[in-house]
Amino acid sequence: MKVTDFDFELPEERIALRPARPRDAARLLHVAAGGALADKGVRDLPDLLQPGDLMVINDTRVIPAALEGIRPARAHGGGGDVTLEVNLHKREAADAWRAFIRPAKRIREGDTVRFGELSAVVEAKSDGGDTLLRFDQSGALLDEAIAATGAPPLPPYIARKRGVDEQDNEDYQTLFAREEGSVAAPTAGLHFTEGLLQTLRDRGVEVVHVTLHVGAGTFLPVKVDDTDDHDMHSEWCTISKAAAQQINQAKADGRRVIPVGTTALRTLESLASGPGKVEATSRDTNIFITPGYEFRIADALMTNFHLPKSTLFMLVSAMSGLDVMQKAYAHAIAEEYRFYSYGDACLLERQT
Repeated sequence: MKVTDFDFELPEERIALRPARPRDAARLLHVAAGGALADKGVRDLPDLLQPGDLMVINDTRVIPAALEGIRPARAHGGGGDVTLEVNLHKREAADAWRAFIRPAKRIREGDTVRFGELSAVVEAKSDGGDTLLRFDQSGALLDEAIAATGAPPLPPYIARKRGVDEQDNEDYQTLFAREEGSVAAPTAGLHFTEGLLQTLRDRGVEVVHVTLHVGAGTFLPVKVDDTDDHDMHSEWCTISKAAAQQINQAKADGRRVIPVGTTALRTLESLASGPGKVEATSRDTNIFITPGYEFRIADALMTNFHLPKSTLFMLVSAMSGLDVMQKAYAHAIAEEYRFYSYGDACLLERQT
């Protein structure tokens, strides 16, 4: 499909710079299987679900992956010290991370980048500033050094408009965050509170956890003209044996499985071993879901509102239909819903 099919105009003022407070005070657009739209709130979620529904939540935890580094002056050429914006996006080894670095043109292989007491060598560099950094610390010591040095890795459409502050340390973690490794939040999960969870349990809705460590590649623009030519970034995901059993039982019972967020959905569909069954395993996934995809596990999806021409807008269009999602987003813009990571949510039922 043409990438331009997934374009739309979004006014700047629709981009949320702070989350709703309390979290479950956000709005929610319900998109029914037939395309009908209904303006709701996140607190209405229990009434929109059915007893026996299984919500699948990503329990990844965001690390402080936004770093400011210094590339010291080179002995020959390159001018003086250079300040760099470094965003870690995928761990490659106990002492190595892939990172996006700006300005990319000011670094080359063999350079040293210093982050206070921590330092790394540029081991490899590819187009677009994607770089392999080999640090002088490893394992838990490296984790501690990054935690002491880094900041919450807010998406660029927020970070460009305001600075990261102390409140983001809390705001950019979900209630479920426990498995460290993400460099972006699974933002649909940001809407949940303990009170909402209890109301869902009282309704008879079950909750199960999976893990996908979100990479910064989720914010990369699609630079090709046709979706068939897009090279999807990879991310690590896992489903435990207990979680797989719970998911497979729900499917066998004919109950709905509803991932919270595109990351939970991609985990389910990536680790599906067949229609209605997932495998308890761990691996990288680069699954790219576009209209025409036949879902094997997900029956609906709770998610936020996504960027134009993004892989995530393509995914929701696969769930509910491109025409339906274009109308839904036009409605959301007209009704002043808040977009992106700190924005409002929608509940999408799979097109039948």
